[in-house]
Amino acid sequence: MAMTIEEIEQYIIKAVPDADIEVVDLNGNGDHFSAIVTAASFKGLSRLAQHRRVYDAFGGRMGEELHALKLTTRIPE
Repeated sequence: MAMTIEEIEQYIIKAVPDADIEVVDLNGNGDHFSAIVTAASFKGLSRLAQHRRVYDAFGGRMGEELHALKLTTRIPE
């Protein structure tokens, strides 16, 4: 079963509580999403570490319930 935008946001918030999240369903069928995650707690982390922190929130669901997630991480200005 595919994830909803709300479920994706909930998983990310659990891993990055200070995140501002924008999730978009890229093709309208619930299996390819884009997410922009902005969080002050990313400061000092490499881009790879930022992405790993978000992807780890999904555990084994990546490739299963969540087929594809295009991720952009940012630190607020």
